[in-house]
Amino acid sequence: MHFTSEQRLDDGAIEREFTLGEIPGILWTPASASASAPVPLILLGHPPLGLRKMRPRLAGRARQAVADGFAAATIELPGSGDRPRWAAAEQARADLRRAMEAGEPVGDEIIDALVLPLVEKSAPEWQAALDALLSLPGIGGPVGYSGGVISIGVRLAVVEPRIVAAALFAGSFVPRAILEEARQVTIPLHVLLQWDDEGSNRQAALDLFDAFGSKEKTLHANMGGHTGVPQFAGDAAAQFFTRHLK
Repeated sequence: MHFTSEQRLDDGAIEREFTLGEIPGILWTPASASASAPVPLILLGHPPLGLRKMRPRLAGRARQAVADGFAAATIELPGSGDRPRWAAAEQARADLRRAMEAGEPVGDEIIDALVLPLVEKSAPEWQAALDALLSLPGIGGPVGYSGGVISIGVRLAVVEPRIVAAALFAGSFVPRAILEEARQVTIPLHVLLQWDDEGSNRQAALDLFDAFGSKEKTLHANMGGHTGVPQFAGDAAAQFFTRHLK
């Protein structure tokens, strides 16, 4: 992990950009974090729109996490931002746009092509980033995962034992294979669902929640579209992490 910039924000958080091989990322930590007083870590997921576009929203979530006494980090997804273009992903997104613009149902073939390769490529990268982040002074466990493409969150909850709690956003398409993986998830979950989300299948989101094998799982459904998550819902997610990571 190579740090390329560092700045102290007006609320005292320290923001550092880094690269991990070819993967760009951002780390936010409390100024008080040290080797003698390490803080828990929250991994911030996001959609494949590029870190540059998502940065304001990610920074807002990160600063909330830092204010609550956590470190927060994110990485660029494969094929997004300044990373090399990924022809198969570009084609899958084009097929999705065509289907939605034509008012056609989005079939399993498109969903699988759009989501499964992204999960396969990104989950090991998140794990490599986690290895590097937990080796830094001032950052310790436990670890939470928050937001982003829900299928990536499902995969990480299954394969990464260092992640002990996850807050997931039910706002993306879910392949049937991921629905089956969800039955293996056993960590505490806090799931947000926007009832009128124009870009996702509400019933598929409910089916996924039902499939999760966790004994503790909570679904927070609110009226409104994809970006209309009310502040109190975000506050509840923050309280969830405080409950499980501290």
